[in-house]
Amino acid sequence: MSEATLRDRTAAPLTEDDAFAYAAAQGFAANPPGHVGAEAEWHLTSTADRRRRIDDETVKALLGVRDALPRCTRLSFEPGGALELSTRPASVRECFDDLEADRARVAAALADEGLELLGLGLDPVRLPRRVVRSARYQAMEELFDQDGRAGRWMMANTASVQVCLDTGTEAEIASRWALAHRLAPVLVAAFANSPLRRGEPSLWRSTRQHVWTAIDPTRSRPVPAGNPRESWARYALDARVMAVRGPGRWTVPRGLTFRDWLRAADLRPPTRDDLDFHLSTLFPPVRPRGRYLELRMIDAQPGPDWIVPVAVAAALLDDPAASEAAAAALEPLWAGAASADLYLRAATAALHDPAIAAAARACFTAALAAQTDPAIAAAVGAFTDAYVAQGRTRADDLVPGSR
Repeated sequence: MSEATLRDRTAAPLTEDDAFAYAAAQGFAANPPGHVGAEAEWHLTSTADRRRRIDDETVKALLGVRDALPRCTRLSFEPGGALELSTRPASVRECFDDLEADRARVAAALADEGLELLGLGLDPVRLPRRVVRSARYQAMEELFDQDGRAGRWMMANTASVQVCLDTGTEAEIASRWALAHRLAPVLVAAFANSPLRRGEPSLWRSTRQHVWTAIDPTRSRPVPAGNPRESWARYALDARVMAVRGPGRWTVPRGLTFRDWLRAADLRPPTRDDLDFHLSTLFPPVRPRGRYLELRMIDAQPGPDWIVPVAVAAALLDDPAASEAAAAALEPLWAGAASADLYLRAATAALHDPAIAAAARACFTAALAAQTDPAIAAAVGAFTDAYVAQGRTRADDLVPGSR
């Protein structure tokens, strides 16, 4: 297909049926399990002034001068300046070796400049302020401002570990999609690591999860249960549009969903390129990305411990015995429970919730048994012993007596 033909196709107006079919197809492509990817984020702070923010261009320049730019992972920055390292699809061990080598190199170089990578789900001190400038982030900020201040907190003050796992064979897609959703509140709870806000304890062990729950629900709530492709396509078309892109300022009528845009007579018709952009602006806790699923509900972790949620999630979805054990452990947790209630319990009580704690212990035990690499098993085992087996989280370390 010629470049001109491809450009014409992506620029042609979409019908509602076309948009539904395209979103469904883009969300899920069969891909047998076997690889994992990680996107690990850290807040970047100054040890001399915790309220200082450092812009992305300054950080890249510092790393470049010190020959410390990442060599195995992709470097990017969140709107508030949080630093992110992303791996290629690989084995869990290869993922660990690549990202951890780059994290250590970057952290050492920044430390020489009096800067620190802070592994917390929410910035514990600073008010939100965006330092990365782009038309996309400007449009995002304006959309979220329609609903209050939570969007600015999400953009500038949250950090996470995102785990990317293959969608599975065609026969496995539905079951892996369902298991990822059932596992999500347990991962929120087990890795809760953001109990501080503006220097004080909040009401949440994962304040990051609370912030994400408070933004535009049409793009942040979990995708409803059902046929994965159909549920995702409906979710996408019913989500609010972030921007109608064009020359100058990107604007959008208040409350406009993509389905509304497809039906509108007073706006230019949306194209496939517009739909691709729209899909990239949707942030459910489990997001389909074509050949892989992205788990987005995990608080950032300190130092090398980002590997623990990666190894646990990969084992529970990819190892048959661990998957079976996880499904059995999660069944009573979800019996008669609504997802909103479980996410709330996970973010507030975390592993002090008896039902969530029981499911977490069973899931982590199964995940640990599935580890074949001694170094990864040691990391998972240490975390399990220190936190999950004790019914506590890193948030409890940060706010003693919160039990």
